Amino acid sequence: MKNYLYSLILLIAICGSGCLGKPKNDVIPQTVPSGTFAGEFRLLHRKAGAAKFDTTKANITLTMTTTPSYTYSLTGDTATVHAGSHGSFLINSQYMIFTDETFPKTGTPTKTHLNGGYLYYYDGSVFQMLAYSVDTLSLQYDLKKQTSN
Repeated sequence: MKNYLYSLILLIAICGSGCLGKPKNDVIPQTVPSGTFAGEFRLLHRKAGAAKFDTTKANITLTMTTTPSYTYSLTGDTATVHAGSHGSFLINSQYMIFTDETFPKTGTPTKTHLNGGYLYYYDGSVFQMLAYSVDTLSLQYDLKKQTSN
């Protein structure tokens, strides 16, 4: 009986010691994209009733700064698909919201502008953004970091 009691106390001590370590911090600090990024912009559009998407691509360069304020400028192949633009952005853990200062105040723009909300992924090198409208339109940015600011 004495051995049983000692074994039980030892088992409780071993199990309890696993709870005493340093608590884990599973929160990953957010890294704000900053610097120059280059890559491909893709516009996928599906017309009503069609099964396939039409895909249009352009090579772009996105420069983002965080000091003194969060600003961006987009250049590159801006002749037909994507407009060259600049403005400011906000960021949280899942979304980036861009405010394009060149976005037309009236009418419908003829090219895509980096404007509005985007889901994003950034690991310090790869920077991807996505905006979509139901199942007919998808704006995809697949960029890689070129330089730091």
